[in-house]
Amino acid sequence: MNEEEKKPRLKPIVEGAESLSLGISMVVAILIGVALGFGLKRLFDVEWVFWIGVFVGIAAAVLNVYKAYSKQYKEFEKLAEEPRYKYKKELEDKNNDEEDDEDYGEKNY
Repeated sequence: MNEEEKKPRLKPIVEGAESLSLGISMVVAILIGVALGFGLKRLFDVEWVFWIGVFVGIAAAVLNVYKAYSKQYKEFEKLAEEPRYKYKKELEDKNNDEEDDEDYGEKNY
């Protein structure tokens, strides 16, 4: 078996589905929060309890976005460590060193 046959074929599809599911998970989290609030409102017969459910749903949606962001950030950090992308950092460091070497003293013309 060569290297290409050993690679998982479904991994890119699953990663793409995870990216697409972020929007769906936000909507579902808010809908679940609204349903929770509506259920609590009917159970306790208090109007403001509905808004607790709405805020819980919104908080869950924000948490989903944060988790997705954290996951992507970690992936990009790993990618930045690959040798083929390190040359940009080396060039930036070299340019910064050259700028630091300039003499800003008095100039005689």
